[in-house]
Amino acid sequence: MFRRKKKRWRLFKLVLFVLIFVAIGIGGVYGAAYLMGPPPIEKQYKTTLYSADEEVIGEEPRGKSHTYVSLDEIAEPAILASLVVEDKNFYHHHGFDVKRIGGAILKDIQTMSLKEGASTLTQQYARNLYLDFDKTLTRKAKEAFYTIRLEMFYSKDDILEGYLNRIDYGHGMYGIEAASTYYFDKSAKDLTIAEAAMLAGIPKGPTYYSPINHPDNAKDRQEHILALLNKYGEITDEEYETAQEEDLQYAEAVTKDETTEVGPYFQDMALREAANLLDIELEEVRTGGYEIQTTLDIDLQENLNKQVDDTLADDSDMQVGAISLNPLTGDIVAMVGGSDYKESTFNRATRANRMPGSAFKPFLYYKALEHGFTPTTMLMSEETTFDLDNDKTYKPHNFNHNYADKPITLAQALALSDNIYAVKTNLFLKPEKLVDISNQLGIDRDLPAVPSLALGSATVSVEEMTKAYGILANGGREVDQHTVQKIKNRDGDVLYENERSSGEQILDPEKTSVLTQLMTGMFDSSLDGYMSVTGASIAPTLTQPYAGKSGSTEGDSWMIGYSPALVTSVWTGYDDNRDIEDPTEMGYAKNIWANYMEAAHAGEDDLKFQIPAGVVAVDIDPETGKRATPYCETTRKMYFEKGTVPTETCTDHLHGTEQKDWSDYEDTYPDPPKQDDKNGKKKNIFDDWKDLFQQGMEQMPTPDNDSA
Repeated sequence: MFRRKKKRWRLFKLVLFVLIFVAIGIGGVYGAAYLMGPPPIEKQYKTTLYSADEEVIGEEPRGKSHTYVSLDEIAEPAILASLVVEDKNFYHHHGFDVKRIGGAILKDIQTMSLKEGASTLTQQYARNLYLDFDKTLTRKAKEAFYTIRLEMFYSKDDILEGYLNRIDYGHGMYGIEAASTYYFDKSAKDLTIAEAAMLAGIPKGPTYYSPINHPDNAKDRQEHILALLNKYGEITDEEYETAQEEDLQYAEAVTKDETTEVGPYFQDMALREAANLLDIELEEVRTGGYEIQTTLDIDLQENLNKQVDDTLADDSDMQVGAISLNPLTGDIVAMVGGSDYKESTFNRATRANRMPGSAFKPFLYYKALEHGFTPTTMLMSEETTFDLDNDKTYKPHNFNHNYADKPITLAQALALSDNIYAVKTNLFLKPEKLVDISNQLGIDRDLPAVPSLALGSATVSVEEMTKAYGILANGGREVDQHTVQKIKNRDGDVLYENERSSGEQILDPEKTSVLTQLMTGMFDSSLDGYMSVTGASIAPTLTQPYAGKSGSTEGDSWMIGYSPALVTSVWTGYDDNRDIEDPTEMGYAKNIWANYMEAAHAGEDDLKFQIPAGVVAVDIDPETGKRATPYCETTRKMYFEKGTVPTETCTDHLHGTEQKDWSDYEDTYPDPPKQDDKNGKKKNIFDDWKDLFQQGMEQMPTPDNDSA
């Protein structure tokens, strides 16, 4: 008996200690909130974004009306509809609905997630004012603290008024007045019950419940809200029936789906970047009266928009992510994050992670050049099963199961995107080497060191791939990819300015130059082999020197490439990762890229890739990988680091029917290797081969039309 009482006493003391500890903790939080004072809620200033040429491209907060309206200027049904659907106990709690929170916690525990929501109207207001929308414990803790401060220092009417003036109603409309004007072309004070219920349903999912994008979803939610209004006695049965039958008439601008914003996805990124640079919350940037000069080029942005609009079918669900970058300065000059910003503000260029396919191969081949490969290094292209560790095997295949069934050069392997060559190279180097160079190029994530990484099996973002290609484009220097050039406060003081200093040299400039020249091969039919080069479909439209690489998986299509002055990456695919089955859609990324790059370089007539002093050009026979002769039917000028130029000359085409002028070739042999003749005199190997071929031709009969 005594032991039982003693045990109960210990349990009582433990519970009492926990309660005291919790009480002290809560008291400390409320004490800190009191000492910090009221958080700012007034949106007093408008932030303006400018292009690189200092033209206005946008203003924040967005919306057709920035007028802050009082509760007296909002129709009562609009207020009641928001309360019944978002927080019917708003006027009876102190910021938190304990019963709803308890239910949500149980649900989260059951599902092992943070998906269940029980936010009060005050919590939502705090989130919109000060925080982002990531569902993390840290963000929820901050949200709770701001909620306490709001409830502590502001009246319920102040909070409700601020909420209705701040909440996102979709299509870039923030606040009840902007939404009412946008959807119904009327002030919020004139909204009907049916219109108010429709608007009140949108903030839960501004895209999903948009009456423009998803009218069925919006109608179902409107009817649910009308039923709640009737259930809680806010409207009569007669008003309920009338509202149900009302045929809503939307404003002309909405039905036309017009927008005048320049680069909305770009603007979102610039605002977030500015917040990071100033080390303040995003909402403070939007409402702080800042002047933000960005790197956006309006002409290039409109060009990119046009190519996307002209390429994607109107009835297609296909999405796009694209970034265009100046590789010398790191300026992002244009960006598209989706097919329609009004339908979805999710930026697929920066936030979506997709498999790049063969667009990943240039990173592998840079590493190969570091380990002794040259453009003419030959490897067998044939159906291959690779034996791996732990008795596992890996059997990649080429597109349509096409193989050369003979050795091919690195130059041809890259131009044709031969997967067998790539996997062999990756296994020879060790996959860890490909992970290392990818991280070095700015793909800062935990990539799997596996054979298939050479074929782009890991997921990356368009933003990461653009930076990596930017480093290749500028000769191997680090790229500070950015959208913000300068920030001023509302008094005109410069708070930040990008210095645009040259990045650190992180790659060997000679090897980077050789790789760039290799990447021009995807557009050169002289490298055609067991199939055409991968850029054959767009090569006829190109008038400038470009280096690039395409990539594809079952659900992704990529085209990334650069001129000496501009890098552009384009991804197309579906948000739900379904396969791209239409061959026409598989070509969208290439078409967008080619048309955009050509328009961007219109009028340019002297573009060329710079060749470092340590790199030389030699005419090569693509089939043999040896130095070309006048008798080779096809030749390609290939670039090598000095000391790695092939010494063998092609002898496979001695019996060609067309003899070319040797003088056309002598200039392509800079500093030719020399050897001793029988008398010890130095002479060019080139001269030996020239004499040999001329002797051979003299001994051959003149071919006729029937002989080869």
